[in-house]
Amino acid sequence: MSYEETLESLNNFHPSDIAYKLKKIKKEDDELFYKLLHDIKDDILGEVLLELPENIRDDAYKALSIEELTEAIDELETDDATDIIKDIEDFDKSKANDILDGLDEEDQEEINWLKKYEDDEAGASMQTELFSANIDETISIAVKRLKTLKDEGELENIHQVFIVDEDITLLASISLEDLIVYDFSLTFKEILQNEDKYYSPRSVQANDDILEVVKLFEDYDLSVVAVTGYKNRLIGRITSDDILDVVGQTATEQMYQLAGVKDEFEHEDDLINTSKKRGYWLFVNLFTAILASVVIGVFDDVLKEFIALAILMPIVASMGGNAGTQTLAVMVRQLALGVIDDTNKKDAVKKEVFIAIFNGTIFAIILGTLTALWFSNIMLGVVISSSMLISMFCAGLFGSLIPLVLKRMDIDPAVGSSVVLTTVTDVVGFFSFLGLAKILLM
Repeated sequence: MSYEETLESLNNFHPSDIAYKLKKIKKEDDELFYKLLHDIKDDILGEVLLELPENIRDDAYKALSIEELTEAIDELETDDATDIIKDIEDFDKSKANDILDGLDEEDQEEINWLKKYEDDEAGASMQTELFSANIDETISIAVKRLKTLKDEGELENIHQVFIVDEDITLLASISLEDLIVYDFSLTFKEILQNEDKYYSPRSVQANDDILEVVKLFEDYDLSVVAVTGYKNRLIGRITSDDILDVVGQTATEQMYQLAGVKDEFEHEDDLINTSKKRGYWLFVNLFTAILASVVIGVFDDVLKEFIALAILMPIVASMGGNAGTQTLAVMVRQLALGVIDDTNKKDAVKKEVFIAIFNGTIFAIILGTLTALWFSNIMLGVVISSSMLISMFCAGLFGSLIPLVLKRMDIDPAVGSSVVLTTVTDVVGFFSFLGLAKILLM
């Protein structure tokens, strides 16, 4: 296939598909990747850039000229445009400023305004493009204005009309599918006089925590929510696609953090750098493993006397570790989603401890019986079943408490929890198993 055919084929795909294909092309032919990048149509280039993995996206920003990036950003909604400007600022503030200077004055003001919000605030995921109508306006006039804005490419993904007064105060929100059934000669005021409760708007403040906004979308199955500022004035909206991005990013960060891995480094092609970043947590793990070994060393006389203990010991540590990891994953996720708060955290801990004791009892009986039959030693079965119950109880208790304690200390519960928990379950598992063996068998 010729270059022209490849480019034509690429431009006919959805931006996310183009990004996927460009990612594959970059691995095989770096030069072709950059050549295609320069020739992608301006009206989709910005969306393609946002779909690329972070490390490739940064390379693309560096390769594209200020003029190319300005044209691409000009086609985007304000929230996406702001994201690209902020990304470029991270490595070349001068280039980002030049791109910003090339945009319309109104776009510059909106982007500079959105940049002020932190990533965890609702305002950072907000776009200023929305469709609103004055309460005294007729449906007919509003719909004609909407058609004009759509034809001019000023609005996309419009789900509803936000009703405001002269001061831009948010009064109501009406979905377009509800709007089209009314008499177009009616004013919005006439509609709301009869059904004001039905059209009460869902809104958030620009400085609200974005995870609270995520919960709002989930609880009420929203497709869009209004964002308000001072005196409830309408300033923007957050759509479901933005929320999906937040959910995906949050889930990925938590998963990586629980494993002691940083998301930004996992997309790097530099294997040495990625290995170093993972190695930091492995270094911490090394000392926790040494601590567990020290505990085992204290009971070396017991191990010499009963070789069976060395065979069975990994089972206790493994079961305790896995049970703790289950509890930890559930607690961290529920804390992130706001399911667990100060009012129900005790109930959450009790639930996890009960589950740990229940499962611990069942597996203690199974393992104790198998051990007694395997080694023809009933007391050895009692030792491992008792240790299993203790280890599982501690896994449930500490697996639920560690994230709560870290959150109270204003530390992300996902960071470091697994290392602390692994240390606790290993030490408790080995100590209880070998300690009970020393008491009951020697």
